[in-house]
Amino acid sequence: MDTVRMVVLVAATVTMGIMAGVFGLYSHTVMPGLRRTDDRTFVAAFQSLDRAIINPWFMLGGFLGALGFTAASVALLFGPGSPALSWTIAALVLYLVVFVITIAVNVPMNNALKAAGDPDEIADLAGVRARFDEAKWSRWNHVRTVATTAALICLAVALLHYGR
Repeated sequence: MDTVRMVVLVAATVTMGIMAGVFGLYSHTVMPGLRRTDDRTFVAAFQSLDRAIINPWFMLGGFLGALGFTAASVALLFGPGSPALSWTIAALVLYLVVFVITIAVNVPMNNALKAAGDPDEIADLAGVRARFDEAKWSRWNHVRTVATTAALICLAVALLHYGR
Protein backbone atom coordinates (compact mmCIF):
# COMPACT_ATOMS: atom_id res chain seq x y z
CA MET A 1 0.00 0.00 0.00
CA ASP A 2 2.91 2.37 0.66
CA THR A 3 3.99 2.04 -2.97
CA VAL A 4 0.48 2.87 -4.21
CA ARG A 5 0.32 5.91 -1.92
CA MET A 6 3.70 7.14 -3.14
CA VAL A 7 2.88 6.59 -6.82
CA VAL A 8 -0.44 8.43 -6.52
CA LEU A 9 1.15 11.29 -4.57
CA VAL A 10 3.89 11.61 -7.19
CA ALA A 11 1.23 11.55 -9.95
CA ALA A 12 -0.69 14.30 -8.12
CA THR A 13 2.49 16.36 -7.86
CA VAL A 14 3.41 15.89 -11.53
CA THR A 15 -0.07 16.67 -12.85
CA MET A 16 -0.31 19.70 -10.56
CA GLY A 17 3.05 20.84 -11.91
CA ILE A 18 1.71 20.49 -15.45
CA MET A 19 -1.28 22.66 -14.56
CA ALA A 20 0.85 25.27 -12.80
CA GLY A 21 2.96 25.37 -15.95
CA VAL A 22 -0.02 25.68 -18.29
CA PHE A 23 -1.63 28.49 -16.32
CA GLY A 24 1.73 30.18 -15.80
CA LEU A 25 2.54 30.01 -19.50
CA TYR A 26 -0.76 31.69 -20.33
CA SER A 27 -0.07 34.37 -17.68
CA HIS A 28 3.43 35.36 -18.73
CA THR A 29 3.60 34.39 -22.41
CA VAL A 30 0.39 33.57 -24.29
CA MET A 31 -1.87 36.40 -23.14
CA PRO A 32 0.85 39.11 -23.20
CA GLY A 33 1.77 37.94 -26.71
CA LEU A 34 -1.84 37.95 -27.88
CA ARG A 35 -2.43 41.36 -26.29
CA ARG A 36 0.02 42.82 -28.83
CA THR A 37 -1.87 41.48 -31.84
CA ASP A 38 -4.63 42.97 -33.96
CA ASP A 39 -8.26 41.96 -33.29
CA ARG A 40 -8.49 39.33 -36.04
CA THR A 41 -5.27 37.64 -34.96
CA PHE A 42 -6.31 37.69 -31.31
CA VAL A 43 -9.73 36.13 -31.95
CA ALA A 44 -8.43 33.52 -34.40
CA ALA A 45 -5.42 32.57 -32.27
CA PHE A 46 -7.37 32.34 -29.02
CA GLN A 47 -10.11 30.27 -30.65
CA SER A 48 -7.47 27.95 -32.10
CA LEU A 49 -5.62 27.60 -28.78
CA ASP A 50 -8.86 26.86 -26.95
CA ARG A 51 -9.86 24.18 -29.44
CA ALA A 52 -6.40 22.60 -29.28
CA ILE A 53 -6.21 22.44 -25.48
CA ILE A 54 -9.41 20.37 -25.25
CA ASN A 55 -7.79 16.99 -25.82
CA PRO A 56 -7.41 13.76 -23.83
CA TRP A 57 -3.74 14.36 -23.01
CA PHE A 58 -4.45 17.71 -21.42
CA MET A 59 -7.76 16.79 -19.83
CA LEU A 60 -6.61 13.50 -18.27
CA GLY A 61 -2.90 14.21 -17.90
CA GLY A 62 -3.38 17.67 -16.48
CA PHE A 63 -6.67 19.34 -15.72
CA LEU A 64 -8.70 16.37 -14.44
CA GLY A 65 -5.60 14.36 -13.53
CA ALA A 66 -4.47 16.95 -10.98
CA LEU A 67 -7.90 16.87 -9.37
CA GLY A 68 -8.25 13.08 -9.44
CA PHE A 69 -4.76 12.21 -8.26
CA THR A 70 -4.81 14.83 -5.51
CA ALA A 71 -8.21 13.64 -4.27
CA ALA A 72 -7.00 10.03 -4.42
CA SER A 73 -3.91 11.01 -2.43
CA VAL A 74 -6.09 12.54 0.27
CA ALA A 75 -8.15 9.35 0.44
CA LEU A 76 -5.06 7.10 0.53
CA LEU A 77 -3.26 9.18 3.14
CA PHE A 78 -6.32 9.60 5.36
CA GLY A 79 -5.67 8.39 8.86
CA PRO A 80 -4.01 9.34 12.12
CA GLY A 81 -0.37 10.31 12.17
CA SER A 82 -0.01 11.18 8.50
CA PRO A 83 1.95 14.46 8.32
CA ALA A 84 1.57 14.50 4.53
CA LEU A 85 -2.23 14.53 4.77
CA SER A 86 -2.72 18.16 5.80
CA TRP A 87 -0.48 19.36 2.95
CA THR A 88 -2.35 17.18 0.47
CA ILE A 89 -5.72 18.48 1.71
CA ALA A 90 -4.44 22.05 1.29
CA ALA A 91 -3.39 21.23 -2.28
CA LEU A 92 -6.80 19.74 -3.01
CA VAL A 93 -8.64 22.78 -1.63
CA LEU A 94 -6.45 25.12 -3.69
CA TYR A 95 -7.04 23.10 -6.84
CA LEU A 96 -10.78 22.95 -6.19
CA VAL A 97 -10.72 26.76 -6.20
CA VAL A 98 -8.90 26.62 -9.56
CA PHE A 99 -11.38 24.09 -10.89
CA VAL A 100 -14.36 26.26 -9.93
CA ILE A 101 -12.77 29.40 -11.42
CA THR A 102 -12.04 27.53 -14.64
CA ILE A 103 -15.59 26.17 -14.98
CA ALA A 104 -17.35 29.33 -13.78
CA VAL A 105 -15.23 32.06 -15.40
CA ASN A 106 -12.64 31.05 -17.99
CA VAL A 107 -14.50 28.29 -19.86
CA PRO A 108 -17.67 30.37 -20.40
CA MET A 109 -15.52 33.23 -21.68
CA ASN A 110 -13.65 30.85 -24.00
CA ASN A 111 -16.92 29.39 -25.27
CA ALA A 112 -18.40 32.83 -25.92
CA LEU A 113 -15.37 33.78 -28.00
CA LYS A 114 -15.59 30.54 -30.00
CA ALA A 115 -19.35 31.08 -30.48
CA ALA A 116 -18.61 34.40 -32.18
CA GLY A 117 -17.71 32.34 -35.24
CA ASP A 118 -15.07 32.39 -37.91
CA PRO A 119 -12.94 35.54 -37.58
CA ASP A 120 -13.05 35.96 -41.38
CA GLU A 121 -16.83 36.31 -41.14
CA ILE A 122 -17.10 38.54 -38.05
CA ALA A 123 -18.02 42.10 -38.99
CA ASP A 124 -17.04 43.66 -35.66
CA LEU A 125 -13.85 41.92 -34.49
CA ALA A 126 -13.04 44.79 -32.11
CA GLY A 127 -16.44 44.38 -30.44
CA VAL A 128 -15.99 40.61 -30.11
CA ARG A 129 -12.57 41.11 -28.58
CA ALA A 130 -13.85 43.81 -26.20
CA ARG A 131 -16.77 41.63 -25.07
CA PHE A 132 -14.32 38.78 -24.40
CA ASP A 133 -12.56 41.04 -21.85
CA GLU A 134 -8.94 39.94 -21.95
CA ALA A 135 -8.14 41.75 -18.70
CA LYS A 136 -10.80 39.82 -16.77
CA TRP A 137 -9.73 36.49 -18.30
CA SER A 138 -6.09 37.23 -17.45
CA ARG A 139 -6.84 38.33 -13.87
CA TRP A 140 -8.64 35.06 -13.15
CA ASN A 141 -5.88 33.13 -14.88
CA HIS A 142 -3.32 34.81 -12.60
CA VAL A 143 -5.37 33.54 -9.64
CA ARG A 144 -5.27 30.05 -11.18
CA THR A 145 -1.52 30.35 -11.67
CA VAL A 146 -0.87 31.35 -8.05
CA ALA A 147 -3.26 28.75 -6.65
CA THR A 148 -1.85 25.85 -8.69
CA THR A 149 1.70 26.90 -7.86
CA ALA A 150 0.79 26.97 -4.17
CA ALA A 151 -0.89 23.56 -4.55
CA LEU A 152 2.25 22.23 -6.22
CA ILE A 153 4.35 23.49 -3.30
CA CYS A 154 1.93 21.81 -0.86
CA LEU A 155 2.25 18.51 -2.72
CA ALA A 156 6.05 18.79 -2.77
CA VAL A 157 6.02 19.31 0.99
CA ALA A 158 3.63 16.36 1.34
CA LEU A 159 6.10 14.22 -0.61
CA LEU A 160 8.91 15.29 1.71
CA HIS A 161 6.82 14.39 4.76
CA TYR A 162 5.69 11.10 3.26
CA GLY A 163 9.23 10.14 2.34
CA ARG A 164 10.46 10.52 5.93
